[in-house]
Amino acid sequence: MIPTEDASARKREIEEKLKQEQETLSFVRENLEKSDQLTKGMVSILSSFESRLMQLENSIIPVHKQTENLQRLQENVDKTLLCMDHVISYYHVAKDTDRIIREGPTGRLDEYLSCIAKIQKAVEYFQDNNPDSPELNTVKARFEKGKELLEAEFRSLLNRYSKPVPPILILDCISMDEEVEVQEEVVLEHLPETVLQDIICIAGWLTDYGRNQDFMNVYFQIRSTQLDRSIKGLKDHFRKNSASSGILYSPAVQTKRKDTPTKKTPKRPVYIPGYDHELRVKLHSDALTEKHGASTGKDDALDVEIDSYIHCISAFVRLAQGEYALLTEVIPEHHQKKTFDSLIQEALDNLMLEGDNIVSAARRAIMRHDYSAVLTIFPILRHLKMNKSEFDSTLQGTAASTKNKLPALIASMETIGAKALEEFADSIKNDPDKEYNMPKDGTVHELTSNAILFLQQLLDFHETAGAMLASQVLGDTYNIPLDPRESSSSSSSYTSDFNKRLLSSYICKVLGNLQLNLLSKSKVYEDQALSAIFLHNNYNYILKSLEKSDLIQLVTVTQKRAEMSYRELIEQQIGMYQRSWLKVTENLTDRNIPVLLPGSKLKDKERQVIKDKFKGFNDGLEELCKIQKGWAIPDKEQRDFIRHAQKKVVSDAYRAFLHRCANMSFTKNPEKYHKYRPEEVEEMIEKLFDTSA
Repeated sequence: MIPTEDASARKREIEEKLKQEQETLSFVRENLEKSDQLTKGMVSILSSFESRLMQLENSIIPVHKQTENLQRLQENVDKTLLCMDHVISYYHVAKDTDRIIREGPTGRLDEYLSCIAKIQKAVEYFQDNNPDSPELNTVKARFEKGKELLEAEFRSLLNRYSKPVPPILILDCISMDEEVEVQEEVVLEHLPETVLQDIICIAGWLTDYGRNQDFMNVYFQIRSTQLDRSIKGLKDHFRKNSASSGILYSPAVQTKRKDTPTKKTPKRPVYIPGYDHELRVKLHSDALTEKHGASTGKDDALDVEIDSYIHCISAFVRLAQGEYALLTEVIPEHHQKKTFDSLIQEALDNLMLEGDNIVSAARRAIMRHDYSAVLTIFPILRHLKMNKSEFDSTLQGTAASTKNKLPALIASMETIGAKALEEFADSIKNDPDKEYNMPKDGTVHELTSNAILFLQQLLDFHETAGAMLASQVLGDTYNIPLDPRESSSSSSSYTSDFNKRLLSSYICKVLGNLQLNLLSKSKVYEDQALSAIFLHNNYNYILKSLEKSDLIQLVTVTQKRAEMSYRELIEQQIGMYQRSWLKVTENLTDRNIPVLLPGSKLKDKERQVIKDKFKGFNDGLEELCKIQKGWAIPDKEQRDFIRHAQKKVVSDAYRAFLHRCANMSFTKNPEKYHKYRPEEVEEMIEKLFDTSA
């Protein structure tokens, strides 16, 4: 049972907590009442605000709609005014641009093109909106006038600034020879950069808006004239200066030059700026000059013509490449090839015509049997073939007739050249045996020197000559076996080895014809010894010339024993010559010489035999020395060899004869018969073949 005190305390505690809870409950009730009052007040305020806002909305929305309509009307008015201003401006274009159009585009191309653009827009507006208005005709006329002035400006700029390229600059551009080391690359500037940009701008406008191609015709006509004038200027410059200077150098570009050989007689080939050192050759030796009546001046003039043409071919390629590069900046792409084709026609036709004239001149010379004229073809033909690939590349895209001009010229030159070679070989074989034309001293015949000179000059162009023969399919003529790979009729299909063999066979044919003709000519001489000396001199000259010029290497391609054959012929002719001394040395033989026994004397008949032998020897020696002293052996080595061999044969026989007759008393006047000592005989023979002795 809980004590009474504790229960009282517990009761008081519970009463206090109950009192606190009642106070808290009263506080909450008061706050709830206040909250209800505030809520009712807020609801009242919101209801009032909603009512007022609704009233405001009902009054503002109509005003807003009216304002929006007014703004739209304002914008429409502004747009209408702008359109009116724009339209009105088209009616004033003709007047606003009149002064600028009349004064033309010179010096203010951008401003002028801007005016043209305004006029063009006006034309488009009237065509779309008022095609019957007089203003359309006005702006159309103004547009056409503006276009005409642009075309005139295009022509004027081209005419004013298109100049022929100076010859010195062209020579610098085509100069690639080792003898000239150009320190900086030469660039051709056909037009000033600012002018070029104006021309490009006008060409672009005429292409886009001009609706005609007249300006392209103007372009190629003007540039074509300048291209042709550039090449003609080079030709004139070369003719004036080439003959004396050999190589033309430009003072405009610093160059480092190596020592060049001085001129000799006969004149060496002159170095040509280009791809090879031997593009020019001496066309006639002094013998040929004398034979054909040509003068040195004519040869020099012909050399200059050849050099000039070769330079012009290289110049054309270089200048045409420059023209094409320029053209691509001015002319629309789909018109470039056709315009370029037209542009180069005049210069190309002139070059081809000049080439045809060279071929015609060679053909006329061949008809006169002046076969040396073919040498004018070789340097040109070689240069054309060396540059053909670059030529074809430059003309790529042009008409077939344009591309075929160079191959046609090459084919023509190959044909006339091959004909000349064939007729030359025949002329060597058929050269008549004229007694008055034979050298009295048995020296080298003019036919031999001319033939060898011709062949030596062929050596400088052996590849060209071989291809020239191959182009005419002459393999059967020379019995050259064809490789299956060489069976095509086109010269390009022949291999280099075949061409070399073909040329070798041709040279052997000429040498064979020459040998036959010389043998025939030698029969003109009544003295067989002189005939032998003549053949010896000619054979020796041929052999030495072949060896000296390396022709022998080309000959041995098809004739392995050529050198040995000539040596055998030379030895054969020396033997034939030595037989002429038999009538001298046969007097020195033992035949009919009496045998003198000790204590016996010669009979009269025996003494006469010895006298006749001495007399026969003396007379024969004197006669031969007198005759043969006027003969000639130009080769000192051969001359000394023949003298020495003859001295030994005659001297040994004479000494032996004197020794046998030493103890024979066959005459009271021995000095009458024993006229010469052996040393004197040797001296007499030593003076053979010496016209100055």
